[in-house]
Parts: sequence; C-alpha cells; structure tokens
Amino acid sequence: MALLDKYAPLAAQYRQLEEAGANPFNVPFDDVLSPTEAIIAGRQTLLLGTNNYLGLTYDPLVIEAANAASTAAGTGTTGSRIANGSYGSHKRLEEALADFYGRKHGMVFSTGYQANLGIISALAGKGDHLLLDADSHASIYDGARLGYAQVTRFRHNSPDDLANRLRRLADEPGDKVIIVEGIYSMLGDTAPLREFAAVKREYGAYLVVDEAHSLGVLGATGRGLAEQAGIEADADFIVGTFSKSLAGVGGFAVTDMEGADILRVVSRPYMFTASLPPANIAATLAALQQLRARPELRADLNANAARLYRGLAQLGFTLGPEPSPVVSAIMPSPEAAFGFWAALLKAGLYTNVSLPPATPKGLALLRSSVSAAHSPAQIDHAINLFADVGKGLGLLPETPALAAAK
Repeated sequence: MALLDKYAPLAAQYRQLEEAGANPFNVPFDDVLSPTEAIIAGRQTLLLGTNNYLGLTYDPLVIEAANAASTAAGTGTTGSRIANGSYGSHKRLEEALADFYGRKHGMVFSTGYQANLGIISALAGKGDHLLLDADSHASIYDGARLGYAQVTRFRHNSPDDLANRLRRLADEPGDKVIIVEGIYSMLGDTAPLREFAAVKREYGAYLVVDEAHSLGVLGATGRGLAEQAGIEADADFIVGTFSKSLAGVGGFAVTDMEGADILRVVSRPYMFTASLPPANIAATLAALQQLRARPELRADLNANAARLYRGLAQLGFTLGPEPSPVVSAIMPSPEAAFGFWAALLKAGLYTNVSLPPATPKGLALLRSSVSAAHSPAQIDHAINLFADVGKGLGLLPETPALAAAK
C-alpha cells in the first residue's frame, strides 16, 4: 500500500468534481477587481463568500500603509520574533489592539489559526481541563490537542450542559478553561455569552472568547459579542483574526491577566513561526484605525446581512437561526449543495460549500458571507440568482424572483 492510498476515496470524489467542471475547493480567480467582484473563468463574478466583512482590502489608506512599510522595512522578517527580534510595528500593533479592547496585554500571531493553537495549548496543559462548544472551529480543536489537556465537549450554545460538565469536574484538580466563539462560522449564530459568563463565575473557570467572525461586526465599538453582551470583564482572553474585518492575515490575543508575557515563551506556535511581514502589520494597523473611525461600515455590513437573510428566507430557504454576516442556506444533501454552488458560479455568483465534518449536525451548507462594500443592488442581484437557481434545480417553488428584500 502506498503512503497516500488511504486518501483514495477522497481523491475519487475530487476527480468527480473536476470531471463535472466544478470543484468548490479549487476556484482560480483570474483577477480580483474589488472587495465584491472578481473575474472567474473569464466572467465577471459577484463575490459573496470571502469573509471581507468591512470591505477594507481595497481601502486606499490600508494599501498606502502596506506599500510604505514594504519600502521602508522590506518584504519579510525571515524568522520568528524569538529568533529575529520584534519590529517596532509588531509592538505598535499589539499596543493598538490592547488599547482597542481596553486590555493590558496584546499578542500577535502569524495567522488566526495559530492564535487559537498558541493560546489554547499554552493555557491548558496536562492535568487541566478544556471545555469546548461542540461546534467549535477546527483551530480550537487542534489547539486543544496540542496542549494535552483533558477535553470535554458540551452541547452547542448550551449553558446548562456546560454547567453540568463543570459540576462533574468540580472535585477534579487542574484549571478549567471554557472556549466559545462570538459568531460561529458555519451557521452564523451567536453564543449566549451572558449565560456562559454566569456559569464561568459560578464554577471558578476561565473563559476564552474567539471573536474571529464578530470583531468589527458586533458591539457598540465593534469589539465583538463580548462587548455587545456586556461581559468583557468575564472574558479572560479575547482571541481573533485579521483575515476577516481587518482585511489581512494574522491573529491576536488580548488579556488583562498578570504575567501574560510568559505566553511568548511557552506558546510553540508563537515561538517557532516566522513573524508577520511589515506590510501586513502596517495594513492591519490601518484597517484597525478605519474600523474605529468609521462605524458606518459596521452599520452597512449588518444592513446587508439582514437584507440577504430576509431575502433568502422569503424565497423559502432554511437558514441559520439568526441574521449575521454569515448566511448559510441548508441544502438537502452534499450533492445538492455542489450542484447549487456550481450553478450559482456559472451564473456569476461566488459562494462557499461547507460539508461535514466541518459543519454542525452533518449539514450540507451553501454559505455566503456579506461585506459592507456590497451595494443593496448587489445583494438583491444575489437573491435573484438564488431564486433562479433554486427553481431550476427544483429546490424552490416556481415563484417570481424577488426584486428586492426590504
């Protein structure tokens, strides 16, 4: 048996997708025109699956900051911060993030994935307990594996089940660390953070909130769900990413916990990864400034999300439980999801297909992500394409496509 033969069934599925001319996991973009449009297979295509929540990837100030930083400090750091040192811009970004969240400490990672790996594996080790929401992102599960803590899953968004799990662990030694997300990336639902915070206090646990999809989206100043829920004091660590609202690459953690700098030498994903290049750091700083200075971006984003959600619901799609920038239509099968996705792409609309095991409850999802940069007309055009394709595939009744979702 050859080394990669174990993947033969999966490889066969990929070949079938390629032969059908539609592989949602390998879409070449010929050219990216703006935060909302690209050329795919020679066709101008509306982008509704990029997580570019605030549309800042083409912001002139963000681009100018990136270009200036490359000219001044070069294209890369060529090593980790432990080995090659920290640039001044690394420290400035960490200070800016800590200031934004009103925290004492900020820590920057090279990806959002590594932020979860680095923080979770460092906070809970052998003899400790990690309590994870069952629908947690892969990076959370991988961080739990890296740290050797005992892992306990609780039912998605269930404070009662979390309390039951902690009750059973009450007499067990070791720290108890709860990990939840602000907005969950598959169905776009939010966590009941007030209730989780109450459970955390009752059992003397620690709480980490991953705000990857809620930074720039929720809260009076865009800090995320913890701000919106009024429980920031209960969130011992906030973790997030730069690749959604901040239009770049990287991740971070902020905290008020004393002695947090020790994490820089006990977090292996931080220690042994090349640090972010100057252009990326500068662009993220500029994007953070735009997030803080332009609350209208958050308002536009959430208006677009509600418009898409309402429009698809009116067509008869089964969606996630609440409007958010992640709007997922539940498909009857993976085959239906692939077919729908391919037909939308052919019609000029790019979305995402999400399948088990990455999805909750084994669901097949056609996942959209909305941007503040989308115009209402673009959202309405997307709704009409969903209607046309849904009727063509027999997944919707023969009713006229909606001209607008008001």
